[in-house]
Amino acid sequence: MSKIYSTQELIKILADERRACMNGQRLNLAASASGNPVLDQFLKPDGIQKFSAYQNFQAAVHQYQRQHQISGIVWRHICVKEQTLDYPTVDEHLVALPSDLEIIIAAKASIIAFWRMVTVGMDLYLSIRNGRDYQQIMPEEVSAIASRTEWTSISGHGNSSFLEIILQLGWGKPEEASYKRGWPDSGSEYIHAVNPGKRPIC
Repeated sequence: MSKIYSTQELIKILADERRACMNGQRLNLAASASGNPVLDQFLKPDGIQKFSAYQNFQAAVHQYQRQHQISGIVWRHICVKEQTLDYPTVDEHLVALPSDLEIIIAAKASIIAFWRMVTVGMDLYLSIRNGRDYQQIMPEEVSAIASRTEWTSISGHGNSSFLEIILQLGWGKPEEASYKRGWPDSGSEYIHAVNPGKRPIC
């Protein structure tokens, strides 16, 4: 019987393949630019071939995941203002199985409760224009957005002088929720919490 790879093994396999593609060790020679001569002059053929090679490999891994029912869930740990939270999220390079969606939907309330606790007194900003700008919002507006979404994820970085905590409020498939890839069936809103008077940088 052939070995079935684990979630962590698939993550490592994808990381290794991504590195090989970016180093030019894997190319999809059939991949071509847009077909628009004006646009094509700005696109490097080898870049398109590298990206396409990785996309093809990743699609095969996603198919393998579904076929063998290998979870895309990874557990993360965040510590902010001496408060800690362990929470499930779908790895950014894998897909969510239906059972994974159930897990991240069930974790939504605890992630939002943690977010509210550690962002008291911070300024809140909604990411707009595909992350190119931010609009300041109030906590009740965050609650309104959260009530319309299915699952959430959280990340943070910085130190005591600059801290940014990002709450992702999503719906649909997590692998299609970023950058409006699966809009409108899948998508995300991002809320950035920063110290008073600061602006988000991510």
